[in-house]
Amino acid sequence: MGSKCCRDDSIQIKDEIQTAQYPDATLPLGPKQKESLSQQGSKNSQVQEILVPIDKKQNEYELGSEIHVDKEQKQVATVVQEQQQKIEEIVQSQKMTTEQIKKEVQSQNQEDNCAKSMGKKIKLGVETFVQSKVGSIGTHYNFGKVLGQGAFGKVWKVTHKTTGLVRAIKQIKKNSLIKEEESRLFSEMNILKNLDHPHIVKLFELFQDENNYYLVTEYLSGGELFDRIKKMSSFSESIAADYIRQILLATVHCHEKKIVHRDLKPENIIFISEDPKSQLKVIDFGTSRKFDNQKAMSKRLGTPYYIAPEVLGHSYTEKCDIWSCGVILYILLCGYPPFVGKTENQILERVKIGKFTFDPEDWDSISKEAKEFITKLLRMDPNKRLSAKQALEDPWLAKYAPSTQVNRKVLDNIRQFQAQTVLKQALMSYMITQMSTQKEIQELQKEFQRLDINNDGFLSKDEFLKGYLSIQNDLKLAEEEVEKILEKIDINQSGLIDFSEFCMAAMNQEKLLSVSRVEQAFKIFDQNGDGFISKKELEIVMGDLGDDVWSQILSDCDNNGDGQISYEEFVKMLQNKKL
Repeated sequence: MGSKCCRDDSIQIKDEIQTAQYPDATLPLGPKQKESLSQQGSKNSQVQEILVPIDKKQNEYELGSEIHVDKEQKQVATVVQEQQQKIEEIVQSQKMTTEQIKKEVQSQNQEDNCAKSMGKKIKLGVETFVQSKVGSIGTHYNFGKVLGQGAFGKVWKVTHKTTGLVRAIKQIKKNSLIKEEESRLFSEMNILKNLDHPHIVKLFELFQDENNYYLVTEYLSGGELFDRIKKMSSFSESIAADYIRQILLATVHCHEKKIVHRDLKPENIIFISEDPKSQLKVIDFGTSRKFDNQKAMSKRLGTPYYIAPEVLGHSYTEKCDIWSCGVILYILLCGYPPFVGKTENQILERVKIGKFTFDPEDWDSISKEAKEFITKLLRMDPNKRLSAKQALEDPWLAKYAPSTQVNRKVLDNIRQFQAQTVLKQALMSYMITQMSTQKEIQELQKEFQRLDINNDGFLSKDEFLKGYLSIQNDLKLAEEEVEKILEKIDINQSGLIDFSEFCMAAMNQEKLLSVSRVEQAFKIFDQNGDGFISKKELEIVMGDLGDDVWSQILSDCDNNGDGQISYEEFVKMLQNKKL
């Protein structure tokens, strides 16, 4: 019932290797217990049978953020932590003739030229609104039930007072953290705030008061990956392909941003909701870090069943994440890990050797392509192992690839997007990143992924162009359209369209700028509730603006020249299509 993204594993102190614990340090893996999940029918999940002594931990939760402590001076703990093995509809297209598009392009030329000469731009990325704030968090959130608790603090289900959106908050006691743990907390926040992807947990805010830190993330209520599988009466390769594709999409995006996760495992794969068609997200970036292609990493971090052999050798690259994906897929298809043992040391020794088999009893019904794919993910030599991008192009995944038909209505929404003023860009970006519901975003993410041909989590000019050419054949006109789109919606000026930028433009504008949402946004920015937004109040939400940007904002919407923005000016600026 509670959000599994809030399982409080920060309560567990992690040494160099996070491991699976069970009372007698044995892993029951008799032949009769290795029934394939794809053959289980209405029986209980094999994952539940294999790692059965774990029920006492099923009420623990975590955010997509954790605190980890490395104690390199001490011998690595041999106590093995329990491994909780819990395993589209396209909207009707709206047609627009080429002639109509040409007329609209011509009619907007003057507006575009005006927009281009606006003056200095402010870059507005997803990280803009993830500010570290000091003060009482109770001013902004109503606290609900406790989802988990331990030595470091508690995890709560909360409701944002102004928007009514449900979120999760991890409360961490300052006096329980040593300096290194505190630096890890801020490092993880900086990683998460810059990740903008439909399959990665979203961080909203970081608060602190005299006694605590508070990390605010989205609330994911769908449970862990293996929890979902246990509820299913059957399990197919197509479902496994869908799940591993989503994990790999998140992994590609991280690797493109030079971020390695280092602890991919089923406990860190969480579904957004209990809906059978719910998408999943990767959480827990507590062991993540920026990597350098020219320098190998050496710190031994991970979880025994999923850790790559080169990590045990203290010299590895981001491809350690690919090994973990291979182990996850192996378990999804047969119900048990490829490397097992009665103790942590036995497991790790078998990982080092890297030999695994496909027992005919369990794998005869699994396709040759699936087994070949797993083998390519679990190659001992990282240089011969697939990259995340290569994995997404594998024939086995291609066999179960979703439809690539582009929704014309979404492209039309993007074409019609208007936000020429700095403040309107900022507010619409805020609404999509901080105020939109998971259901609203989920409706758009499949369209984003249809356009994202290279699966890197960004849309390039060429990818947009191919999308537009799929609905009309005039190359020159399509190129003009794409240039206009990039100018309008690339608000962080990266040269690429990020997921949130896409959603901001692709969502129906009347829906995004509904009366209730506009009113809520104004209340959030109007911190003192006096009916006006000042520069100081805007900076509380957006960070330092600078006098030049504030002057530009005032020139755009301060009609009466009083140096602040009233509710009426706010509404007029947002809801007028032409500014």
